[in-house]
Amino acid sequence: MWPTLDIRLLRHFVAVAEELHFGRAATRLFVAQQALSRDVRRLEERAGVLLLDRTSRRVSLTPAGERLLPRARQLLALHDETVRDLRGDDSALLVNVVAPGLTPARVLAAARRLDPATEFFARFDGGLDRAGTLLRERRLHATFGRWDPAADAFAHRLVRWEPMALLVPERSPLAARPAVALAELRDAGVCFLAGDHVTPEWEDAAVRLLRSCGADAGNGPAHPYVHSIEELAHHVRARDSPVLTLLDQPPVPGAVLRPLVEPGAVYPWSLVWRRGEPAPRGLRALLRAADELAVADGWLTPPPGAWRP
Repeated sequence: MWPTLDIRLLRHFVAVAEELHFGRAATRLFVAQQALSRDVRRLEERAGVLLLDRTSRRVSLTPAGERLLPRARQLLALHDETVRDLRGDDSALLVNVVAPGLTPARVLAAARRLDPATEFFARFDGGLDRAGTLLRERRLHATFGRWDPAADAFAHRLVRWEPMALLVPERSPLAARPAVALAELRDAGVCFLAGDHVTPEWEDAAVRLLRSCGADAGNGPAHPYVHSIEELAHHVRARDSPVLTLLDQPPVPGAVLRPLVEPGAVYPWSLVWRRGEPAPRGLRALLRAADELAVADGWLTPPPGAWRP
């Protein structure tokens, strides 16, 4: 008898397979890590094969897991589309807000207040490269990120020119200043790969900014992206160097946030969705929320002369 592959177990497997980290996958799914691990083991038992290799340091896909992943994505996309068609409504919206506490999360919170009848599901799926794939597969309704003009399959709306800032260790001389001039980035030894806002499109913008200031964007050994407040705090302490970030950066223990000035720099957040389809009610609420925040807080009026990617 063929095994039955439960949709929930497949969804949990896909999250772990994409994150290659049980903690991040559990956060993305809003479930306990222990429950997630149990569900993956249950799927392996039903399938009769090992899908993930787990060690204390890393998670990787087995050959069977590699074969299952694209099929599981297709099954989930078909399942979700079927459920939406059967319900015949648009009372739920899946939106990638990149990470908690950022500009997209603020827009989402405002949209929930504007449209309490819609059930918004936040996803933390990184930048537009990855989220764009989920959009094409109809596993997302919308995403936030830095717009790529080459992505002509998608529609977009600029949401905010967010001022960029510097996260500096409390003991740094820069911490005693109210702001940091853009030209000072040249010799500051700035890291730009740490923080929940870091995505490939952010990295590209950061490299362009540092090079425009005459800084060596490749200075020092490269390292993987650093995510979560705890890891960011550890990174700042261990390296004792400033981190390029955004003005909405949530507080980090042991560090202070200083805006970039003279003339400053801004990062473009856009809301992105599939082109040529009727806009779900939740998407309309996101757009309205973004418009209201932009008017109230001047999001679409960058400082005069500010650097833009």
